Amino acid sequence: MEEGDRGPPNRELYALLHLSPEASDEEIRKAYRQWAQVYHPDKYQAPHMKEIATENFQRICEAYEILSDENKRQIYDIYGMEGLTSGLELGPKLNKVEELKEELERLRRRKEQEKTLAHFRPSGTILANLSLPQFLEGDGIMRGMAMSSEVQSQLSKSNTLAFGGNLEVNENSGGGAASVVLRHQMSSVSSIEFIASAGLRALVGIQTTRNLSSHSTATMAIAMSLRDGSINLSNNWTRQLSETASGNIQLLLGMESSISVGWHKKDEKMSAAGEIKIGTSSFGASANYTRRFSKKSHGRIGGRFGSTALELEVGGGRKISEFSTIRMLYSVGVQGIFWKFELHRGGQKLIIPILLSRHFNSLFATGALIIPASIYFSFKKFIFKPYYLKREKQKALENMEQTSAQVREAKAAADKAQQLLQNVANRKRKKQLETGGLVITKAVYGARKAVTKVSELRGTVDESDSQVINVTLPLNFLVDDSGHLKLHEGVKKSGIMGFCDPCPGEPKQLYVEYTYRGNRYEVVVDDYQELFIPQEEHRT
Repeated sequence: MEEGDRGPPNRELYALLHLSPEASDEEIRKAYRQWAQVYHPDKYQAPHMKEIATENFQRICEAYEILSDENKRQIYDIYGMEGLTSGLELGPKLNKVEELKEELERLRRRKEQEKTLAHFRPSGTILANLSLPQFLEGDGIMRGMAMSSEVQSQLSKSNTLAFGGNLEVNENSGGGAASVVLRHQMSSVSSIEFIASAGLRALVGIQTTRNLSSHSTATMAIAMSLRDGSINLSNNWTRQLSETASGNIQLLLGMESSISVGWHKKDEKMSAAGEIKIGTSSFGASANYTRRFSKKSHGRIGGRFGSTALELEVGGGRKISEFSTIRMLYSVGVQGIFWKFELHRGGQKLIIPILLSRHFNSLFATGALIIPASIYFSFKKFIFKPYYLKREKQKALENMEQTSAQVREAKAAADKAQQLLQNVANRKRKKQLETGGLVITKAVYGARKAVTKVSELRGTVDESDSQVINVTLPLNFLVDDSGHLKLHEGVKKSGIMGFCDPCPGEPKQLYVEYTYRGNRYEVVVDDYQELFIPQEEHRT
């Protein structure tokens, strides 16, 4: 799929019959009868109308034939139309129902194996400490380096194995360790982990986690050091405070006993966290706040204060691809002034802290913050953004050229389908007007930017805009006798009868303006999002 078209696959036939992907056999039969009454060719006398009806009736019949057949529907749900038309991965001719079911079961087993392989999740971090003062003194630029890696494998539904290791070099000293963790899910609310580690911090331990309620979780662990025989106990309690916030209390008993209280909150626009920790030999507090300016960029501020740290950190990052994010941070504290560069890709991280100065100087600290920030925003405004906009515009033009013939044909087919819906839609609209029910006054489907522009202009449509299509009529047709309209979740709206895709590859939305009991309402939903109207929250 194109990036803008990402969503549940193989749902066009459900959209055509206006069905949920979980529809029962009876619901499928009922939908077919309803649509057949509209599109049956015998209902029309005019040759051009009969031709339009025949074309759309064939589509309805094909959808019904596939969705009403259990085996065909299973193949369609997995592979789409390609699986039905080309026998995709179905082997030789399978005429018997038993053979087909056996083949589908084989495919399901293979998909389960692929899913298991997908659970083989590697993660790792590379940390390279650089020092500008050390480089200027002629002692080289590298202060130290650390590497850690972990691989998790889903052995079964209940068992997970994780093994990893780390290496660290700091000037003339170094060390490393290897660890293995076996996790067993004892039930839906409890699990147990067996832990073993070899190296400088060799230990063995056991940890168990249990959900005390739907909002609370407790974790208890005991570990013994293989170097000196010391035992450490830990207890951690986590509580869901709201839909977006949680808190936790952790108690550690051992060589370094401590108690800590933490809090975390995350929603679509921001995330924040804080912690206070008091130990037998130290104390500290930390907090950070991240604000998302868009889907691709964010800013961050954080700080640490305590007996061993005093640091303030500011910076930001940007998503450069679906899986990759870059981030630059500036920190100042008792350890010195740093720049930190980070690259995150999937579960992998590359972190490069650069020590700029060991001593605090207000002028130098201000310059280290302002100069790179000014350079970044200047490059962004005068180089990166113009280049990005030019590239996006060029890609959009190329896509429109490549799909223009396809879009013209799709719009012509949608217009023909709407012609047959017109009489029934107008009759339903008139009935709803008489009773003060649901009336769709304006509905536009198409590219997200174009739909946003329409919603801002209160339903005013630029008829020359090729990236949208007026779908007021088919939505009025779909209003039921009780005065409600529902579009199912997970079903791409371009497959609905009377709709089409006016901009293949682009993210799409649907704007609906309607009246109900004398009041005006409007709503915008994404392509695969459920729509149910009327709702009071849509009132304007």
